[in-house]
Amino acid sequence: MASAQAPDAAPAGNGPLSAVDGRAWLTRIDTAARTANYQGTLVYSAAGVLSSSRVWHYLVADQTYERLEALDGRHQRIVRHNELVHTFWPQTKVAVVERRETLAAWSTTPLAVDPQALEHYALRREGSARVAGRDAAVLLLEPRDLLRYAQRLWADEASGLMLRADVIGDTATGARVVLESTAFSEVDIGVRPQPEQALQWLRKLDGYRVLRPQQSRTTLEAEGWAMVRPVSGFRLAGCMRRGMAAAGDEAAVLQAVFSDGLMHVSVFVEPFEPQHQKSDVLAQQGATATLMTRRGDYRITAVGDVPPPTLRQFVDAIERRRP
Repeated sequence: MASAQAPDAAPAGNGPLSAVDGRAWLTRIDTAARTANYQGTLVYSAAGVLSSSRVWHYLVADQTYERLEALDGRHQRIVRHNELVHTFWPQTKVAVVERRETLAAWSTTPLAVDPQALEHYALRREGSARVAGRDAAVLLLEPRDLLRYAQRLWADEASGLMLRADVIGDTATGARVVLESTAFSEVDIGVRPQPEQALQWLRKLDGYRVLRPQQSRTTLEAEGWAMVRPVSGFRLAGCMRRGMAAAGDEAAVLQAVFSDGLMHVSVFVEPFEPQHQKSDVLAQQGATATLMTRRGDYRITAVGDVPPPTLRQFVDAIERRRP
């Protein structure tokens, strides 16, 4: 296994961490997620369902290259070069090409944690463990309110790269349960960057139907909407107007992404269609909840790894300000 160049060491003591020590750990995790060169296999589990993906992540100068290939279920490949993302569906020969300006709302690779999360979570070290054959610090992010879930993180001692992340919820009896878990089953950190390996599928578009969603950066206010009440701890990370190239403007969807530094919530606004469910719909898979509701001539959908009551605050807070 190739060696990694470790960032500045973070504190090793167990127990509650001070703001300074906590920020040091989260900064290491965030830096490693963005700048480390690694490749490995990620395993995701939620609600009794297991899936795995092969991932590659390289940084060369200021250029980021990522590739993800699903190893289970429907065949899918995702290739990212900076903000440009190609999603390939080999079975149907469809490729979707889009620019993800709000990268925080999605990820093909281990979680990055903004140190601002310490405003909303208390951080403690729970000891050490081994993940994918590597020594890891075990950290618990405990929410300071009921709007978010706890997370237990396993951070590589040498590099800071997150090796495992569990999202933890509370049952009706107060017992804690792991809602979902993402972990490397094997990983090489500090590998030689191979951008051509990540990008090779971009040269294999022959025979694919290529879809290029229409998208433009915007604001809620410019689209005639407003969040009349902030959801505590969540800040607007970006707002996009999105639609498929083959569709008209009437099919465009407005997406606003909010973050507390750890969790993300996307709020989608689209025209209400007759085939849409007229009553509220709430669904949950693992830690990810989805809430859909009708607001006059529009359908509002909130999605995120947060408790359903948090999503309710988002859909209740967004209001139409002009036709």
